[in-house]
Formats: sequence, structure tokens, C-alpha cells
Amino acid sequence: MNNKLKAASLLLIIPLFTISLTTNYFHSADALKSKGDDTQGRVVAKSYGSKTHICGDKPCSGVMSVKQSKTISPTKQKQTEAKTEEQPGSVLRLSRASIPTTIPMHQGWYNGEPVYYIITDSSDQKHADTITKQQGWKVELAPPLAKTPAASLDPVYVFANGVKGNGIHGFQDEVFASTPAQDKYSAIRSHIHVTWKDAAQAIVLDSEQKILDAKNTGKVDLQTLDGVILNMPQIVWPGGQMSIREDKNITDDSPYVGGQVLSIDTKQMKVTFVAHRGWGPDGKTIYYIVTDATPSGPAGMMGVLSAPTLAPSIKSPAAVDLFQFMNGIKGTGPMGFQAGIGGAAPGDSNYSPLWRISMIGWKDPTKATILETTADINALQSAGKIDVQLARPMDSDHVVNCPFIDPFQ
Repeated sequence: MNNKLKAASLLLIIPLFTISLTTNYFHSADALKSKGDDTQGRVVAKSYGSKTHICGDKPCSGVMSVKQSKTISPTKQKQTEAKTEEQPGSVLRLSRASIPTTIPMHQGWYNGEPVYYIITDSSDQKHADTITKQQGWKVELAPPLAKTPAASLDPVYVFANGVKGNGIHGFQDEVFASTPAQDKYSAIRSHIHVTWKDAAQAIVLDSEQKILDAKNTGKVDLQTLDGVILNMPQIVWPGGQMSIREDKNITDDSPYVGGQVLSIDTKQMKVTFVAHRGWGPDGKTIYYIVTDATPSGPAGMMGVLSAPTLAPSIKSPAAVDLFQFMNGIKGTGPMGFQAGIGGAAPGDSNYSPLWRISMIGWKDPTKATILETTADINALQSAGKIDVQLARPMDSDHVVNCPFIDPFQ
């Protein structure tokens, strides 16, 4: 299917989202909100301290409208935006709304064959720091991942000694228990240390079965590290890889359809994603990539891996709210309206790459204004101007593995 046809398909899908706000397509956000939400189901604006404040390629204190040509205070900025952008039919066109970002890949093993993957997040600061230093690209700390339900996890075997190599701890490459070719695949990995009892006798073990055999014969010990969960999306695996986008000319108007990957280079060990711009909970610019999602419909539309194992995480503290807009001011969000707002950002104690998608709908779209923060959402929801509903496409739980990153590092 060419990109024009994919774009047309997306346009056909958007009205379905809009119509379904008053049907069973979305369920009330009240039902599945995790701790931190109030008893009325509203978004709670917490005290956030994001350490990733990026506007373009420079630190910033607020998001600038494209109609502004100089730095202004967030308060003045919101007044200006209200005057210039709230008219019906207006467009909020963020600059650098979609940009290429290159991420280092690692090689691992599955059943004796190579797997290429990236590491974007860790629930544990020590592992985040270790991997960041090793790969020269920042791994974000995501403490909520430690609370990922077992049904959403899949193990990765990491060697603590033995044959020297490019693994996380300086030994042989990691071994995976699954790939996207298996139904149990999850990019969210529990961390199992493999330790040779006699490191001098170590050999390369390139499959889960070989590791289990070595354990059964008393050659290695296995230890699951409690509280250490890594986000390790696979890019290439035996017999498959993530979809590569046909249209590689990324602009501020580039649609979400057509794939999230621009190129894969297994020789240089790097992959280039499309990074999308949005807002953190405090209104500061964030960028994110998309690697996998559930259910299969939205995953296919975005051109990412379908990962049904993510569904159980929606009711857990591992998932954080990400708010997208289904009507109002047109813009660079995934449904053609303003960019979305995350309930957390890198550096926040509640940041996680697992996002529970909620949809914001203006009761009177002709009176829509720009929302930039979770406090904005709170205020307008309390005032009865917007509805906030949990997205349930195909009557299924909707979770997206959507790591927030710094694309300029």
C-alpha cells in the first residue's frame, strides 16, 4: 500500500474516533486510572521536575508558537496563543514536529541466530548509567517499569562473567526468550543474570535452551534481578524486522502512517526513527519514538510491532497517561489535531515509556484553545469544556510503547 493510500486510510479512521466518543469505542477514564488520580477521574497535576527541557536543539522554559519570533514568558506565551490560535479552523503548526533520530543498536541472540535491538529505558539507575556509558546514548530512568505485571514481561539473559564481549556488563551478547515472531514477545524485559561457576570454562551460549541446559548441568547460576526491568525493542530478528517507511522525506506535515523507522544499518549498528514532538506535563517540549503497541489495529496504522502482551500493563502503575486530541485546533498530533500531552517526562519519578492512551474531545470544537499542560486539562475538564476518555480501539485495551528521548544527543 502506497503512502497516499495509507494517508487516505488514516483520514477514514479519524471520523470513527470522533463519532465513537459518544459510543462504546471509548470507556470512561475513571475505570482504569492508577494511583495519583482523584476520585472524580480527573487528571491530577503533580509537581513535576523534568530534566529534559528541549525546544529545538536548545533548553527552553516554554513552548513557542510558530507565530512568535522571540523568547517570551510562558504566561505571555499562553496569552499570545489564545489570541492567535483559538479561532475555529486555525492550525497549531509546531516547528520540527517530526525529525529523524538515530539510535545505537546492539546484537543479541535468539535460538542461535542474531537479533538487533535498542535499549531506551531502565527501571534501575545503575543499569541506566551503565548502558548509557556503554552505548554513548542516554537510557532514561523509568522507575514505574519495576511495577510491570509479569504477564507483560519477557526475560532477557545477561551475562555477569565468562566470555568477553559487547553485552551490557562487558561479556557475551544478551540472549532473548522471544522475538516479535512469537505471541509472547514483549520489549519490556525482566533481567536475568547468568553467572558461570568456573569462568575459565565459559563458552558462548546463544539460546535460552543452551542456558537452561548449562544451569541443569551445574555450569551456571541464574538470578532474576528484582526491580530491574529494561525496555529493549527489537528492530531485526530471525525472519523479520520493523517496517521501514517508504517516504523518508520527513516534514512538519508528515503523517504517522507508513512506518516509524527510516533506515536500519546492521553494519554500523544504528537505526533511524521518526521522532515526534509533543508536550510534557509542565508544557515543556518532549520528543518520542513509537516501537510497539496493542491492539493490532493502531499498531498496524502506525507501522509498529503488535505486542498483545502490553495489554495487562494498562491497569498497573507501569503505564502512564498520554493525552491525544480528537478534535479542536488542527495540528501535528497523530489524529490531525494539536500535539499530545504526556502525564510524565524524562526526569520525573513517574516517567515510563508505557503509555495508556486517553482521548480529549472538545464539547464545542469551535471554542477550542491550545492546551499545553496537565493543569490545563484539569482546569478545562473541571469546567465541563472537554471530555477525557480512555481509548479502547477494537474494544481492547490500548497501550503504546513510546519512549521519550532526546533526539539531539
